[in-house]
Amino acid sequence: MCIRDRSLSDENWQYSYAEGKWTPKEILLHTIDTERIFCYRALQIARSENAILPGFDENLFAENSNANERSPEDLINEYRTVRQATTALFESFSEQTMNNTGNANDKPLSVQAAGFIICGHELHHINIIKERYL
Repeated sequence: MCIRDRSLSDENWQYSYAEGKWTPKEILLHTIDTERIFCYRALQIARSENAILPGFDENLFAENSNANERSPEDLINEYRTVRQATTALFESFSEQTMNNTGNANDKPLSVQAAGFIICGHELHHINIIKERYL
């Protein structure tokens, strides 16, 4: 029962529990997009001093994602590829680098916090899938 594997039925992948709410396909791609953005933020903060990074509009991203036209397998493969790259990136950071801080979306952010946000964000959406879609 998860968006990271093929345990959802075809019907559930296309389901939206209310008008204007995302489908699990859109949620999975939103999770992927957000992970990429936070990896970019972590990389910028790790490699430059006092990085200042903009926010992003997750609704605009979802609106332009074409997630519902893609197969679950395609999205899952993209998720796995992005997660593998994320893991490699964070494993490359030293303990000192993990403490580097910058500013993202007008808020302070450390490299380490970006990693925790990636994981927590995914768990948040898995819980929403379990509560509202299954």
